[in-house]
Amino acid sequence: METSLHRDLKLIYASDATNVEVSIGDYRIDAIDSDGSFVEVQHAGLGSIRDKIRILCKSHKVRVIKPLIRNKRIESQDVEQARPKRPRKSPKHACHLDLFPELLHFTSVFPHPNLTLEVPLVDVVEIREARPHPYRRKKQYRIVDQKLDELGESRRFQSKKDLWDLLDVESPKAPFGTSELATWLDRPRWFAQQVAFVLDRCGVIQQVGKVGNSKQYKRSSFRSRRSA
Repeated sequence: METSLHRDLKLIYASDATNVEVSIGDYRIDAIDSDGSFVEVQHAGLGSIRDKIRILCKSHKVRVIKPLIRNKRIESQDVEQARPKRPRKSPKHACHLDLFPELLHFTSVFPHPNLTLEVPLVDVVEIREARPHPYRRKKQYRIVDQKLDELGESRRFQSKKDLWDLLDVESPKAPFGTSELATWLDRPRWFAQQVAFVLDRCGVIQQVGKVGNSKQYKRSSFRSRRSA
């Protein structure tokens, strides 16, 4: 079922209301923007549209909108009591750096000269419906809808350099591993390992050796924004 968030984002990025849900060959495109690019809004994992985007990029400019939830307000309703509960805020807050885990299954597509990956930070209201589970004391929740509350800062990614710039670190002069990367990013090492995997597969960095079991990397050479 389409969420309100998905529907609102399609209208925001489409050139007008008539350029939403457009059939192109065997595919249905979420929208067409003012530049004539195909727009795909993808709140779920990018890997599920990987093949579709790869094919579309062969002959068209494509713009993938990947929203990340900056703030979430949760509104729950108990179907037994038929009344809403007090809204609460989710403790999870995404930033643009959280794009890297989303790219784990998209590195065979990005970067591409015809592809722009746009990542807006969004505030949403999530509507949940509480349902009792027959085998557990805790109630299970079904997400009924997600609504756009506010559209925040957006960043565009088109090239290897754009991914490197997302790290917001100076180019290291010596080889580095995921331990150093975790320190630079102030994130756990497992997160740094995912970042290194994406950067390596996208050609942003390259492995130059090992120290013990730890892979060592250096930044690759790339010149232009549209380097693929």
